[in-house]
Amino acid sequence: MPSHPPIITPMTLKIGIAGLGTVGAGVAMILRQKAALLAERAGKPIALKAVSARSQKKDRGINLSTVQWSKDPLELAKSKDVDVVVELIGGADGVAYDLVKTALTNGKHVVTANKALIAKHGIELAKIAEKKNVSLKCEAAVAGGIPILKTLKEGLAGNQFTRVAGILNGTCNYILTVMEKDGYDFDFVLNEAQRLGYAEADPAFDIDGVDAAHKLAILAAMAFSTKVDMKSLHIEGIRHITATDINYAAELGMRIKLLGIAQLAEGGLELRVHPALVPLHSPISRVDGVLNALEMQCDALGGLFMEGPGAGRGATASAVVADIVDIAAERGGTLYNVSASALKTLPVSPMKKHCGAYYIRLTVLDKPGVLADVSAIFRAKKISIASLIQKNREPNKPVEIVLTTHETNEASMMEALKKVAVLGQIISPPRFIRIETL
Repeated sequence: MPSHPPIITPMTLKIGIAGLGTVGAGVAMILRQKAALLAERAGKPIALKAVSARSQKKDRGINLSTVQWSKDPLELAKSKDVDVVVELIGGADGVAYDLVKTALTNGKHVVTANKALIAKHGIELAKIAEKKNVSLKCEAAVAGGIPILKTLKEGLAGNQFTRVAGILNGTCNYILTVMEKDGYDFDFVLNEAQRLGYAEADPAFDIDGVDAAHKLAILAAMAFSTKVDMKSLHIEGIRHITATDINYAAELGMRIKLLGIAQLAEGGLELRVHPALVPLHSPISRVDGVLNALEMQCDALGGLFMEGPGAGRGATASAVVADIVDIAAERGGTLYNVSASALKTLPVSPMKKHCGAYYIRLTVLDKPGVLADVSAIFRAKKISIASLIQKNREPNKPVEIVLTTHETNEASMMEALKKVAVLGQIISPPRFIRIETL
């Protein structure tokens, strides 16, 4: 479909994009190719007026010769020809932060896909936006093309939430899916994911759970109208997950997923990112590949499940453009469910108070009494064993024992595992993964 620059009128909402990578080019393409549709839905024309990128010569699949170019993104924040700054640079600080703060201070609307920025500086930036009576929107920052933030703030505005949880990182979900289907171990699949472009050259941000944690912080702030400090989140990644664990999970009727969970508990708000065994009957267990999924529990509606692409050019650009259309249609609203100054500070429940079931894998010498010793330690901590798998028994040789427990608290489980680890028959540190019944 050919792209033509729209005619600029006094009503036109003029857009400046900072960052013309995969997503930025996708946003530019939608704005150009669907200008008539967007104008109809927004009630006014929307025009791409300016861009900032390192190279003007790079082929991005769209003719941008008629827009203003700048190597300095801060020029967009100061330009009289820009009404909305779209920040697609990335990073919690540096240029991205300076750009968004300057744009808002200068009375410009901002749309961003930058979860790290919003997780760290969202409250500060939201207060500036509210003071200047402009919009700060970040639908694309969480779960890509799934309109989860709009659902939380608008579609479920009449609800109080008890839990928001789900698969928030497509890279980890892809790795775990391939490990399960092909039987490969983590390192091999990670290398393949990097070769195919599903994982970054430095994948730590994804596989160590940080990316999911940024998204969870934003979700929790919106769902529970609370301030969220990233330091209060419990964060684990998937480096320690093995094909052996995945196979045992399947035998137990479960699958392993990296989950982000924000839920109200007796001790306050739980905020945690970690791998978990999820029963096969749960819809979230069937979400494969690079897809994301969210499960929400609230008082009036009950439960809601949403699934879709969590990243990529089309999905993320779609969310960015939706925010732009909302601004054009004067559907502004605050970044959070309430004004930034009205956000509460809910107590965060420490991980040691978490209550749930556990998967435990032990490698032991097959000697009489080992299982009795483990059971005695668990019994002393009031931990009840739900199931047991023991295979390939050979006296005085290493053997694996897999246990699942009934619900217990994390502090008791960690204390028990410390005692189990020093038993003479234990060959390697016990492995544990939490079990979630979403």
